[in-house]
Amino acid sequence: MTERLYYTRDATQGQANIISCLAEPDGRYAITLDRTLFHPQGGGQPSDGGWIGDAAVQSVISRGDDVVHIVEQALPLGETLLRVDAAARQHHARLHSAGHLIGMAGEECGWRPVKAHHWPGEGRITFAPGESTVLPEVEVLLAIISAWQGESLPRRITFDGGLRLVGFGELPAYPCGGTHVAQLSEVGDVTITQLKLKKGQMIVHYSLQP
Repeated sequence: MTERLYYTRDATQGQANIISCLAEPDGRYAITLDRTLFHPQGGGQPSDGGWIGDAAVQSVISRGDDVVHIVEQALPLGETLLRVDAAARQHHARLHSAGHLIGMAGEECGWRPVKAHHWPGEGRITFAPGESTVLPEVEVLLAIISAWQGESLPRRITFDGGLRLVGFGELPAYPCGGTHVAQLSEVGDVTITQLKLKKGQMIVHYSLQP
């Protein structure tokens, strides 16, 4: 089982031990570490990039309880340096946190978030009707989000029965394995690019200012 260091810390550089290096069918290699700073693709978020030693990490995936890092060349077992692409990590964290804000703002307006996608250029949150079936105004959602950001609420990570929960301040926490900003002021300006009703669901498309 790989220890997922990114669950509880924001470090983008550190040491780990390579415990296996196996050839993939496509000629690349799957590296398993005893602990990792790299977030694997999943939960609506793309994987981190970066380097293990001098080898570029091309993708990161979960396989059972392990996190597997795909690289071009075989690497020796033993201690190595991990370096996560810090700029890309921060962008993904901002997008994921913005998605949580939109989810909570939608709940404030009577809708229930059921699906999320936080990829750059593809951000969207899907809601099912809750107490309301009336689409809220974009300005209303953004005003709710802006108020939370103005308080610069801090990230709150808790664990309950093995489930990781991520929230901000005293706002509700969502079950989540992704990376997030340390406080909401880091998210920046959120833009809702489209809000539509499709087959009874509300879909909110969003982006961030660079």
